[in-house]
Amino acid sequence: MVAAAATFLADSYGAPVMLFALLIGMALHAVAEQPACASGVRIASQTLLRWGVALMGLRLGLEDVAGLGWQPVAGVLLLVGATLGAGVFLSYAFGRQKAFGLLAGGSVAICGASAALAIASVLPRREGREADTLLVITAVTVLSTFAMVAYPVLFRALGFGPTETAFLIGATIHDVAQVAGAGHSISEEVGVMATFVKMLRVALLPGVLLLVVILMREPGGGRAGLPWFVVLFVVLAVVGNAGVLPEAAVAQLVALSQGCLVMAIAALGLRTNLGRILEVDRRYTAMLVLLTVFLLGAALILVVALGL
Repeated sequence: MVAAAATFLADSYGAPVMLFALLIGMALHAVAEQPACASGVRIASQTLLRWGVALMGLRLGLEDVAGLGWQPVAGVLLLVGATLGAGVFLSYAFGRQKAFGLLAGGSVAICGASAALAIASVLPRREGREADTLLVITAVTVLSTFAMVAYPVLFRALGFGPTETAFLIGATIHDVAQVAGAGHSISEEVGVMATFVKMLRVALLPGVLLLVVILMREPGGGRAGLPWFVVLFVVLAVVGNAGVLPEAAVAQLVALSQGCLVMAIAALGLRTNLGRILEVDRRYTAMLVLLTVFLLGAALILVVALGL
């Protein structure tokens, strides 16, 4: 019900569905404390999350990504790696551990809320992990919405052409929907190219998840392996791009993936006490702002210096 209400509000007002699901879920936290709801909320926040991540593989359009050329691809790879590294560095600088840096850096580098959920699902479980995940999701969603409005104005003021603007929008705004919105606010051509650049960032998600698994492996824990849903993500990406499945079936499964992720975020919101979120040190929000500014600055340097 929370996911359905969030979807209705998002469709009606053009706002991020993930943010609505979070806010409504946290407002109904008392419901999740009822014993009768515990099992369902747990399944939604864990099992549905993993299936949502796995089905995300069908969203990747590798032909579109390949059509970008090697320079944008190399630029995006460099930006994603640098943002992950900056996330880990800032995490230690702000008194947190590597896990929070990977969560924050990965969400900014890849695709916002969806990446945060995927990375959180492979991080070791500990007390406070859900609060960290919700903080990151809320911050990157708000920042992405702000960027959708501000970045097109900024890039126009800096005198960038359509190609450079499309690359900058696709390489710096966190969520796919906001990338499309910012790009199409300039022109249809810019919107399409920006979305292609964004999908390249999304295509790097399996590699980032594998890196997180390796970096967070406990000493003496044996070889690091990808969770089943990450493997399924890669398999479905290959199947989806091979044209084996009918387009109608792919569209339905992509919608199912989105629904699973919205329900997972709603469940995380239900399990979170709003008072605990408000008690989180504001420095951690500042860290996400700094990561967003870092990504923007690095992208601008690439475009100016290398002519991407």
